Amino acid sequence: MPGQSNYITPEGVKLLRDELDYLWKVERPITTQRVSDAAAEGDRSENAEYIYGKKRLREIDRRVRFLTKRLEVLKVVDSVPTDQQRVYFGAWVTVENEEGEEATYRIVGPDEFDPAKSAISIDSPVAKALLGKRLGEEVTVRRPAGVANLTIVEVSYRPTPAYE
Repeated sequence: MPGQSNYITPEGVKLLRDELDYLWKVERPITTQRVSDAAAEGDRSENAEYIYGKKRLREIDRRVRFLTKRLEVLKVVDSVPTDQQRVYFGAWVTVENEEGEEATYRIVGPDEFDPAKSAISIDSPVAKALLGKRLGEEVTVRRPAGVANLTIVEVSYRPTPAYE
């Protein structure tokens, strides 16, 4: 995908491989059997099970193709940097805004970002502003909601419990 980074954490690549495996070995065979059973019932033009099943098969095949191609180009970043006081890919970063409120983010690849798990894409404005900065540095983030000034109060490199 143009403009999108090809980096991913070991946890993220495992999730994508697990999804591909599930779709190919579990969901697709079940859906194929349902379509076959529905087709055996006769008239396919008004058979909702058959029509839905074929549509679902196309969705599964499209996702399988996407995951297969995407996994070929992804670069798994599994090493910890020597300077662990600086923000790099895979870092957990705690920042404090001007009001003294803290937020913690993990910088991950675009295929694994999840705001509910505090995982932000390396391509996001916040991550771009933080990359390469050190503990204690102030950064200015230009985001759709406006400009924010943040101070880096903690940087760590640990696996995320959200994927375990």
